[in-house]
Amino acid sequence: MKTSDVSAATPALAAILGEGLQQLGITLSTEVQTTLLQFIALLGKWNRAYNLTAVREPAAMVTRHLLDSLAVLPYVQGPRVLDVGSGAGLPGIPLALALPAVAFALLDSNGKKTRFLTQAVAELRLTNVTVVQSRIEDYHPPHAFDSVVTRAFAAVAEVVAVTGHLCAPQGQLLLMKGTYPEQELTQLPATFELESAVRLHVPGLDAERHVLRIRGRG
Repeated sequence: MKTSDVSAATPALAAILGEGLQQLGITLSTEVQTTLLQFIALLGKWNRAYNLTAVREPAAMVTRHLLDSLAVLPYVQGPRVLDVGSGAGLPGIPLALALPAVAFALLDSNGKKTRFLTQAVAELRLTNVTVVQSRIEDYHPPHAFDSVVTRAFAAVAEVVAVTGHLCAPQGQLLLMKGTYPEQELTQLPATFELESAVRLHVPGLDAERHVLRIRGRG
């Protein structure tokens, strides 16, 4: 995908984004929406060399990356949020643009991905975002997070086991999943509990999406 292709399609992409935000009940300024589309253009540019995402068509990126990420916005609590396994900055960068007063950390162990994240943060002028290259197990920040968000990369119990230490005592784990993982939840460690499971509607996406809100007991 060439940046020029995105530029030519910007009015159409802006319409898809604007309509999607309206259906999600999310209000973002024109400036933020423009920056979200700039992020998609930057991702497309880097994707040619770095293969950051299998989604390459701009309109699909708006749906599958921007709207899919922003669908969890109502459930994010700050003031400190960690995006685990951020990859191409999803959902962290769209959420950080929507919540400029919240501090986000984007964690990934892959050097190519963190190079892209660092460049994206600089070009988009995201003053509320920090990029961290580290394995999850090796990351021990000075302060825990109010929300630890992940597009669940493994079974629920495994994700909780490797991310739980990053969550503040009153914080929450937000696991983004596809279909409702009923069987996986039976293996949830006894020290954690499922507070809620919400089925999300992502405009334009014909696939199931859920967000699991998990907290430590006590």
